Amino acid sequence: MTLTARRLRAALPLVALIGLGACGRGADQKAAPATPSTAAPAPAEAPMMPDQAMAPTRTILDNAAATPSLSSLVAAVRASGLATTLAGPGPYTLFAPSNEAFGRLAPGVQEQLLQPANRDSLVRLLRFHMLPGTVGVAELQRRIAAGGGTATIMTVQGEPLTVTMTQSVITLTDAGGNKSYIEAGDLAQANGVIHIVNGVLVPKLD
Repeated sequence: MTLTARRLRAALPLVALIGLGACGRGADQKAAPATPSTAAPAPAEAPMMPDQAMAPTRTILDNAAATPSLSSLVAAVRASGLATTLAGPGPYTLFAPSNEAFGRLAPGVQEQLLQPANRDSLVRLLRFHMLPGTVGVAELQRRIAAGGGTATIMTVQGEPLTVTMTQSVITLTDAGGNKSYIEAGDLAQANGVIHIVNGVLVPKLD
C-alpha cells in the first residue's frame, strides 16, 4: 500500500524508533550500540523449533494462530488487515518474528504499531517479512552460494533484503543494517512456508 506524503512523514518517527531496537546490527555499522534487551542474539548452534508442530494442511495464518510463540505476530497480522492474505491461496514465504523478537523492540513500539493510526506502517513492516512464492532454506542457500556469499531477495513490499550465512545460519539484513537469523526453517504450510526469525526487520521509508 502506498502512503501519501503526509502519512509517510507521520510514519517516519515510528519506523525510526523500530529501527533503533529491532535487531542486531552489523559489526561495521556506525550506530549507537543496541542494548542487551533489544539486540537480536547471535544465531543459536541448534535450530529452535516452534512450541508445537505445524500442520502442512493448514494455512500460514491458522498455523501461526495455533503457535503460542507467534502470538505477537498474529496480533500484528490481524491489526494490519493482512489476515485474509495469509489465509488465502498464496503461496507466500513468511519470515515470522517470534514473540521474543517483538519483545526486543524499543519500549512501547509494539503497542504503537497495533494502533489504527499506524496501520499503514504496520502493513509495510509485515509485507517486508513476506516473499512471493515458496522459498525454502535450500533455495536461499543456493542463491547465497550463487552470489558468492550474498544474495538479494525482493519482498512483497517491493523492498530488498540481503541474505548471507553466519556460520551455518541464514542471516537476513535490511537496508539499515538490522540483522535477523532464521531459527526454524522450512515449516510447510498449505499456502507457502514459514521461517521463524529472531528479529524484526525494518523497511526503508524514503
